[in-house]
Amino acid sequence: MNETQNLADPILLDTDVFSYLMKPGDPRGDPYRSHVARRMNAISQITLGELLFGAAWRNWNAARLADLRRKLRGVVILPFDSEVCEDYARVKVGILSSGRVMADNDLWIAATAIRYSIPLLSNNRRHFEDVPGLVLISEAPG
Repeated sequence: MNETQNLADPILLDTDVFSYLMKPGDPRGDPYRSHVARRMNAISQITLGELLFGAAWRNWNAARLADLRRKLRGVVILPFDSEVCEDYARVKVGILSSGRVMADNDLWIAATAIRYSIPLLSNNRRHFEDVPGLVLISEAPG
């Protein structure tokens, strides 16, 4: 975390937004830069796993992996605990009861945001809209 981030104003980055912001010059990150400036940027353990999987799957070289690890040092990785698991179960029951389907990784990310009472910043609006208890910030078209 850098010195200009405000610990009292955290935000959880979804994997897509973290990836956009990680790539220099990626215009997909532009709408999200103002949301992360001077805030404590956090990711879930699921996002960490998705990022590491993506790097392994694409067989990233040592320099690119080192760059990812350097950028990961700039965020807080929020741990799972029993409350995250309880929120996951409650949200999943609610989603399934409403007839919707939601990917488990998205459910875990939403549960992490709910458990820590912080907004989720995602470009995947449709994945997360209408999740009870989730504060979603998205610049994706509705």
